[in-house]
Amino acid sequence: MSTCFTFLRHFVKRSVVPFVLRKKGTGLYFTILHKHFSSRTPILFYPNKENVPPIEKIDLDEWKNTMKSSLQEERSSFTTSDDILTATREWIEMCRLLNREVPEHISDQDLKMIAECPSKKSKKKKLKYLYIKEMHKKAKKEKQEKKRAEMDEIEKQKQLGNAEESKNTELTNTFLLPLKNRAWKTEWDWRNAQAMIFGQPLVFDMAYENFMPERDLKNTVCQLLESEGANRKNIDPFHIYFCNLKVDGVYHKELIYRYKEKWDQLLLTTTEKSHVDIFPRERLIYLTADSPNVMTTFRHDKIYIIGSFVDKCSQPRISYANAKRLNIASERLPLDQYLQWEIGNKNLTLDQMMWILLTLKNTGDWEKALKFVPKRKHSGFHNISINSKNFVKDLQKNRLGIKKSFRKLSSNAKGWGTWWKDE
Repeated sequence: MSTCFTFLRHFVKRSVVPFVLRKKGTGLYFTILHKHFSSRTPILFYPNKENVPPIEKIDLDEWKNTMKSSLQEERSSFTTSDDILTATREWIEMCRLLNREVPEHISDQDLKMIAECPSKKSKKKKLKYLYIKEMHKKAKKEKQEKKRAEMDEIEKQKQLGNAEESKNTELTNTFLLPLKNRAWKTEWDWRNAQAMIFGQPLVFDMAYENFMPERDLKNTVCQLLESEGANRKNIDPFHIYFCNLKVDGVYHKELIYRYKEKWDQLLLTTTEKSHVDIFPRERLIYLTADSPNVMTTFRHDKIYIIGSFVDKCSQPRISYANAKRLNIASERLPLDQYLQWEIGNKNLTLDQMMWILLTLKNTGDWEKALKFVPKRKHSGFHNISINSKNFVKDLQKNRLGIKKSFRKLSSNAKGWGTWWKDE
């Protein structure tokens, strides 16, 4: 009994002593022994000092290295790409069973992109993006089906209601034939073919695919499609150049995916060369919002360059730095001179730039051209633009007056010549 009592007393002293109850004045407090918490190695207490083995300290660096090597061995087991794809597919199925935001249909390309993501968080973000994209597509299809059903009902009602009225109505004669879509297409193709031979070039610089994530790159391609369609249907189109377009690059693959069979039928020029290697530097002007030079008039003898990328202030002044590096002249649109700017940066989309340049080329009127700037960014035009219009009209009148006076002087000179010969 005495031996058990001594054993328990010894054990309590060794293990429970870190929390000791002391008296000081009227208050009671606990003190914690720092030596039990400062050391990282675990300490075991034994009842007898004689049987205590020597404490072995664990080296943390060696332990980390062993753990990392074990993880690498586990990863090396999934050496082939098929094993990685199967693992990601199983993980996606598990997420679907847990009722998470996972798309119903995932293509092989998207599956590879998810498998190549470095962390689990990035994989979840990619799955969420694909899920939202699929939901938008479903909503769009539902809206289209509803519109088609409504249009079909309206046509049926018109046919039923106007069947009796059509018998009494008389046919109207006209000398204009209706133009079909095929006729419009041939007209647009003819204009673009002429522009490729005689038209003014317009360059889209495609050297920015490494400066954007995948989502911004797809938005850029959408804007390129819009700008190409606007140019194709214009009266006097540009000759579009896609410079620095790498074959089998990200831009090239996305454009082929969007256009499909029509890519080879487009009347535009694509090249891997830079615009500096094709055109002389004196004729090139890089349009960028960061340029200190303001564009006053549209020059038909110059070649304008637009940087094809979506700028969300992640890396500002990229296009201006590229223009300075290539020693090319740069200009910016006179937005402050004509518009009362309020919110946001002065970077416009590619299709907006295309509409502005087309209207400037055809009319030369800045007010008509800058109507394509979004109205959410400005509160209207300045009154200076009206005064500038009057100033331009006065200049034109003065030029006409100078021409008339010059003609009078030339006619008088001819009269003097004849008078000299007569004498």
